[in-house]
Amino acid sequence: MRPPQTVQELLARAEALAGRTLGWLASQEGLDVPPDLRRHKGWIGTLLEAHLGATAGSRAEQDFPHLGVELKTLPVDREGKPTESTYVCIAPLDGSMARTWDACWVRQKLSRVLWIPIVTAPALQDRRIGAPVLWRPSPEEEAQLRADWESIAEAIHLGETWQLEARRGRALQLRPKAASSKELTWMLDEEGEWAQVNPRGFYLRTSFTRAMLRRHLAAR
Repeated sequence: MRPPQTVQELLARAEALAGRTLGWLASQEGLDVPPDLRRHKGWIGTLLEAHLGATAGSRAEQDFPHLGVELKTLPVDREGKPTESTYVCIAPLDGSMARTWDACWVRQKLSRVLWIPIVTAPALQDRRIGAPVLWRPSPEEEAQLRADWESIAEAIHLGETWQLEARRGRALQLRPKAASSKELTWMLDEEGEWAQVNPRGFYLRTSFTRAMLRRHLAAR
C-alpha cells in the first residue's frame, strides 16, 4: 500500500483494522500465516507495516520517517494488559552509542509511536487487532526513560558488562538480543580492551506499557 500522507490518514488506516484477525489481514495482503512465531519473529509487525504503508524497511529510521512515527505492535491479553516487554532498538556496545539522551536512537524511536495492540488467541491467525493508540511520551514518561537510558549508557561506556542486567531501569531495560547465546558482538571492556559478549537490545518493560495504555483509556 502507498505510504500515508498524513498522521491522520495513518491513524484512520489503523483504526479500520480494529477487530480484524491476523488471518483476515494476511489474506488481504496475499500472505500465508505461519504456524507460530518461533521461526517467524517479527511477522506480525511486517504484516502491519505492509498494510499501513511503512517505508523504512530494515533501515535505521522510524517506520514512517516522513511522518516521524514509529510502529509498535503490543501483545495483550483479553483484558488489554501487555503480556511481554517491547523491543525498541539494538544497543551499540562498540563505543558508537550516542553520548546524550537528546542524540540517542531510543529517544528518536519513542518520540511518537503508533501502538497496535494484538489480542492473544490460541492460533496465530485468530489473534485480533485492537484499537490503535497514537502516543507521545509525557514529560514524566520521558524523564523516566531518560534516567534509565543514562544509567544503562554509563555502564556501556565504562565497559561494565556485569552491570548490564535486565533488572536495571524502571521503564527501559537492557536484554539479550540474539537468535541464540552463541551469537556474539564486540564491546570495549573496563580496561579498554575488546571483548566478545552477547548482543543487547533496549526494551520497554510491561509495567511501563501497561500504565501508558491505562492512561490513554482513562483520557478517552
